Amino acid sequence: MTKKEMFMEIRNAVLSNEEMVAFIDHEIELLDRKAASPRKPTKTQVENNGYKALVIEYLISADAPKNLTDIKNNIEPLQELTVNRIARLCNDLVNDGKLNKEYIKKTPFYSFPV
Repeated sequence: MTKKEMFMEIRNAVLSNEEMVAFIDHEIELLDRKAASPRKPTKTQVENNGYKALVIEYLISADAPKNLTDIKNNIEPLQELTVNRIARLCNDLVNDGKLNKEYIKKTPFYSFPV
């Protein structure tokens, strides 16, 4: 149950008390306003977008599909990241349709769609 749903249940239970109903309506309004406001990306999300751009740039110029180790070793800023984080970045790009993923002997290889 969400916070808004909980407030609605409480509001229905205390309909006879106008002061409490007014307070709950105000709280619901604040929740609606918060939900409607656009959220700016976190520092990590901004970093990840930069890393994703580097991966795409590298794979565009690559002559063959590359595995995660190749991507990590050949893109200098990614050398400090773990292979798991790079895999997550690549999988996000695959889900967005920006990269292709194929398995060769159970190892994932990534390439730029032609």
